[in-house]
Amino acid sequence: MLTIHADSKGRALAVQGAWIADAGSLDELVAAYPSARVRQWPGILTPGLVNPHGTELLEAAYHPDPREAGELGTEPLTGDALRALAPDDARWGASARRGVQRMLAHGTVAAACGELRRRAVRDALARSGLAVVGRSAPHPGGVPSLDPYACGLPVEFAPPRERGSAARFAVFDVPDEAALSTRGAGTCVATVIEGRLLYRRR
Repeated sequence: MLTIHADSKGRALAVQGAWIADAGSLDELVAAYPSARVRQWPGILTPGLVNPHGTELLEAAYHPDPREAGELGTEPLTGDALRALAPDDARWGASARRGVQRMLAHGTVAAACGELRRRAVRDALARSGLAVVGRSAPHPGGVPSLDPYACGLPVEFAPPRERGSAARFAVFDVPDEAALSTRGAGTCVATVIEGRLLYRRR
């Protein structure tokens, strides 16, 4: 089924399967595809964010299961706390899956990674649909954060969405990109990967 995703400014994308079938205003796309399902989102529709710290967030941090919150807390474990935990491969895979979900909740559609040494992490990332992009330096600097606006580096968006491109994008509940920069990626209300709505704020 073809689905039209539109933001509060009337900008819209028509999604067919894993691809962008068309882009334009909501009125234009509804007229062109009268039988399409329409999803109208608050805020602005963007190509989605690239998190520059994919390796650090997925392979050098452990994301606790909510059932572990009493023992481990809710924030990612790094450094001495991570070494003391010494996760096995199964826990690394589960941690990576939770880490990906938390990245999606911040409008991330791609992660910049160096070499990923843990197979469990590579497998979890591959199954997620999150795009993996290379990076020009082994260590990008800044502070690893699920919110790319909080890491201290210039924020990078994925390439613009247009007809024929992969259906990867995110919607943020802000009036414009200036407000997004101020309020951060925690304002994400929806993230779509390969045409699938993988995150929706409840």
